[in-house]
Amino acid sequence: MHYVSTRGTAPTLSFAEALLAGLARDGGLYSPHSLPEWRPEAMRALRGLRYPDLAVRIMRPFIGDDFSQTEIETMTAEAYALFDHAATAPIVPVEPNLFALELFHGPTLAFKDFAMQWLARAIDSALAKRGARARVLGATSGDTGAAAIEAFGGRSQTDVYILFPRGRVSEVQRRQMTTAGQANVHPIAIEGTFDDCQRIVKELFNDLVFRDEMGLVGVNSINWARILAQTVYYFAGALALGAPERSVSFAVPTGNFGDVLAGYYAKRMGLPVDRLVVATNENDILVRALADGRYRPRGVKATQSPSMDIQVSSNFERLLFEASGQDAELVRTLMADFAKDGWFTIPPPVLQRIRADFRAERVDEADCAAEMARLSRENGRVVDPHSAIGVSAARRALAASPTVPVVALGTAHPAKFPDAVEQAAGIRPPLPGRLAHLLDQEETAVTLANDGKAVADYLRQMARTPA
Repeated sequence: MHYVSTRGTAPTLSFAEALLAGLARDGGLYSPHSLPEWRPEAMRALRGLRYPDLAVRIMRPFIGDDFSQTEIETMTAEAYALFDHAATAPIVPVEPNLFALELFHGPTLAFKDFAMQWLARAIDSALAKRGARARVLGATSGDTGAAAIEAFGGRSQTDVYILFPRGRVSEVQRRQMTTAGQANVHPIAIEGTFDDCQRIVKELFNDLVFRDEMGLVGVNSINWARILAQTVYYFAGALALGAPERSVSFAVPTGNFGDVLAGYYAKRMGLPVDRLVVATNENDILVRALADGRYRPRGVKATQSPSMDIQVSSNFERLLFEASGQDAELVRTLMADFAKDGWFTIPPPVLQRIRADFRAERVDEADCAAEMARLSRENGRVVDPHSAIGVSAARRALAASPTVPVVALGTAHPAKFPDAVEQAAGIRPPLPGRLAHLLDQEETAVTLANDGKAVADYLRQMARTPA
């Protein structure tokens, strides 16, 4: 399996090389040159597998010879041993033909654990084989940072630096980053939005001299391995509902587009997915882009679902690449337009192909709160605001196509957003016992200006500081 940049001018890499590269050196995102196909008879053989075994089967074709079968099995078993539900990603009924796929049973109570726990082990192993160390650099709107710090904290080959927007994550999300306590963990509060944090990370990766000097490795969903690991739970959910004989749709709370893109790749691999529903909050660039073909950010609005307070969705570039038939020249042109003008127009044939697989729904603040209250009152389910947005969008999809079951992705535990849940549903969800200590621990973080140079200077300073 080989990986190519969405912009077409970076070297073609193996899986391990793409894993450690993160962002391509031409500014693009690495994507597989081709995809394995799962035929119905092969898919049926996946039914009933334990989640780690299913993950090995789905991911193995993408990895090639960079890791042995034993290494993949060991990394995968270790990654999912930390989840506290026997099914790892249980699927539960909500209402007739509406289901929830619970992705919050990992160590940081969010779906990011599925990819990050595996990614940390794969990166650590790849670096150890090379006798190398690296600085993991990432941006977060809340959950990615917590998952990365939990996964990479204390590991032998990496130091981890996570940028988060100061004052724009929940208290639980912040404390999961700032109370870790390991010497190799460095949370950085940025005076700005998530889009600012993401922009800084991309600037530093695109400064190839600095990137090589610091030995940077990316853990945001710009890293293909993040997307790959997330495809597995789409297979798990669809198989549980009767795939390959039965088609399903998925409603996905979406900010940076990585999670729903994983579902797109699963569909391309043969999983019978009818529609992928892009569920956004009031930061609705993706809804607008699918409606009129213009990808044009507006100012980021702070909402009760902060992990989705994003206007520049990095992984949309991968979708443009795939929907255009891997036309790297087109992607380069669109990204150049975006850099110059701040927006671009999706070519009509590409937009038509995207609309064939996706629909998009905007769930505003009032509808999100109403959904949390409704689920608590009518179904006895307490959900966080991100998951509520997914369920609300799923209801709309089900109304449009009532015979196709819809699976709403439950992306975070309600205890990560207790204020929003309490305000909407009148219930304050407690943290699970293993995380109750968060609220009492001392926090450690640095605050930096919304400036790439300030972050670069800090990384250089830390590199010179004796361990």
